[in-house]
Amino acid sequence: MLFNRRETALVTADSALPGRPAPAFTLTEPHTVLGHPLLGPYPAGLEVADLGLGCFWGAERTFWRLPGVWTTLAGYQGGHTPNPSYEEVCSGLTGHTEAVRVVFDPRLVSYETLLKTFWEAHDPTQGFRQGNDVGTQYRSALYTHSPAQLAAATATRDAFQPALTALGHGPITTEIAPAGPFYPAEPYHQQYLSDAKNPNGYCGLGGTGASCPIGVARTGE
Repeated sequence: MLFNRRETALVTADSALPGRPAPAFTLTEPHTVLGHPLLGPYPAGLEVADLGLGCFWGAERTFWRLPGVWTTLAGYQGGHTPNPSYEEVCSGLTGHTEAVRVVFDPRLVSYETLLKTFWEAHDPTQGFRQGNDVGTQYRSALYTHSPAQLAAATATRDAFQPALTALGHGPITTEIAPAGPFYPAEPYHQQYLSDAKNPNGYCGLGGTGASCPIGVARTGE
């Protein structure tokens, strides 16, 4: 992806770019694939998961394909700069990672299923990179919205590590923390790899081949 300075250390709050008090754009179009609004408030009963697994183009597509997902949204999370631009995030001077917000119906797909998809869709042992994409904005991350999500994220990480170790991979470097502000990415990033936009566009996402041994039964079954 463009404008990547290949930063390999997180910027501090004191050194981060100042940002801006409000976004420089608006998101008014519905989800290109699912047809639902991108921004909340969302319908009652739905839950939110925030996940970072490298370039958000391919990551978003991975999750909108799951049954029970209501909408997805590409954005920036885990940094210091308010309302950053894509170019600022790629400079490494905001502290954000590229993230995907997944709004899902827990009656149809469990948070644990989202986590299984997350762990298996990328390599969570690579630190500030994902494949050929290098920089702090590509780090693996889970930002949780409840104590239950935090517990599930930690438990699945610990369950997945032995499978990775058996294949010769190192320790998981995924950042796991309570969710802070999520800043939506620019309109052209949303559903970037959809058939209506760039069906053959770049996707650097790749898993390890390891299976995450967690329960994935749907809620209510």
